[in-house]
Amino acid sequence: MNVENALYPTSDRIASLMGNTAPGAVVMVNLLKFRDKAVYADGRQTSLTGREAYMLYGAPMQKFVEARGGRFIFMGAVDQLVIGEVEQMWDVVALMEYPSAAGFAKIATAPEVAEFAVHRAAGLEGQLLIRVSQRA
Repeated sequence: MNVENALYPTSDRIASLMGNTAPGAVVMVNLLKFRDKAVYADGRQTSLTGREAYMLYGAPMQKFVEARGGRFIFMGAVDQLVIGEVEQMWDVVALMEYPSAAGFAKIATAPEVAEFAVHRAAGLEGQLLIRVSQRA
């Protein structure tokens, strides 16, 4: 199994989410890997760590999601890999619930998010984002 962190979903994956009409909430499992030091695309100088920069994104994003029917479920540090092998461990796992797959895509691509998403890009080395839904 090849594992490849990325910063953004492909346009095909966003289109697939937007077109998903399945009812019910989805949970996004975020596996986050932070940069040691934040790197801003506009070249600004900073003493922030990647984690600190990401948190400048995380707090307003949580409020934005919750105002649109989503909810924060969990965030915790990755302590140990118990089963399997990966070359590099993630730093944090976070779980966010969204009203639907299409609702997630609408939130993630909202123009307002771009205002604080610069901190996400500066702080993240990469991530895996996994959509899950509860099945009976």
